[in-house]
Amino acid sequence: MSLKRISVKSLRVGMFLQEPCGSWMDHPFWRTKFKIDDPQDIAALQASSITEVWIDTSKGLDVSKEIEATEESEADAEIEQVLINAVKPTVVKIDVAKEMAHAASICSEAKQAVSSMFNEARMGKALDAADAMPLVEEISNSVSRNPGALISLARLKTKDDYTYMHSVAVCGLMIALARQLGLGENEVRQAGMAGLLHDIGKMMIPIDILNKPGRLTDEEFDTVKNHPSEGHKLLLEGNGVDDVTLDVCLHHHEKMDGSGYPDGLSGEQITIFAKMGAVCDVYDAITSNRPYKNGWDPAESLRKMAEWSKGHFDSVVFQAFVKSVGIYPIGSLVRLESGRIAVVIDQTDKSLLTPKVKVFYSTKSKLRITPEVFDLSSKSVHDKIIAREDPDHWNFTDLNELWGGVTLW
Repeated sequence: MSLKRISVKSLRVGMFLQEPCGSWMDHPFWRTKFKIDDPQDIAALQASSITEVWIDTSKGLDVSKEIEATEESEADAEIEQVLINAVKPTVVKIDVAKEMAHAASICSEAKQAVSSMFNEARMGKALDAADAMPLVEEISNSVSRNPGALISLARLKTKDDYTYMHSVAVCGLMIALARQLGLGENEVRQAGMAGLLHDIGKMMIPIDILNKPGRLTDEEFDTVKNHPSEGHKLLLEGNGVDDVTLDVCLHHHEKMDGSGYPDGLSGEQITIFAKMGAVCDVYDAITSNRPYKNGWDPAESLRKMAEWSKGHFDSVVFQAFVKSVGIYPIGSLVRLESGRIAVVIDQTDKSLLTPKVKVFYSTKSKLRITPEVFDLSSKSVHDKIIAREDPDHWNFTDLNELWGGVTLW
């Protein structure tokens, strides 16, 4: 089977229709899997509310290269618009450089605290939410001073401490997102606690599966998929764990189209907090180094998430998330109109498209240049971002030090 998602406008006789993208009630056929032999079937699909379908190119014709290129271009433009629609970031309260050292200290302490708490859960000790609240408050205070500092630093986790630092990162992301959504401070703290404890069920997964460097077998993946339910059980046995934390732990892998787990919830069946948890969990997971893969660039990760957003994420929550981290999050590698390569070091309060960057390489001379900071939102700066860059292509070994000024703890 070789599946490809295409627009109904690109359908032609000879293709094998695997499945329409949308509700079964919206498409015009009683069956879904069949080879298209009649042009009227194409006309019926194009006249329905279905806009995209899955075809199996191993059983029928593929889309032509010319049409495929056009569709990719149109999809890129649509994704770009999804990101640009988030017009204004959260206002930065203090300069990120001033918060970095404090945030690094919090991350170091948080890693030890979460490691201890999770390992006690693995040993069967009941969790007391009150013990974790001071850590949530520390993280919340740092995010208040500057959201980008702690959130970006928490992304710099090693493969060995992924589970613990992932929890710290999702805590910070949930707090920033809750504030962006305009939730009250009590709900902000609830969101932070939920983020901190959302993956505690992974303590019930055997270490050799949790840290496996290669692809999981179907059986191993089924074991991993049990972690929301296992975590929910652990939290129910604990003390002072609120309903928000229980809900996010159990449902942060649910998707808007109902294809998630463990309960296959969809749309408004999923609470606002679980929707938030889904976005924050995925963002940190795909931007971080894992035992089996290296993380993606932050800006490219947002772009990927925008591609998935129709079926996976709530659109309002995702737009708010983009505003909270920026279209070009801290650590993103970008090319400027001047031909220089820069790394994003902070957001500005004017536009998501004009962050503060540190320039350090010239593509014209193909040489490193003296690092220099520019605020792209300033009227005195006549340069702008024209493209994202793939860090793997450039292999800059000091990229994290350039934007963060710190190394891994």
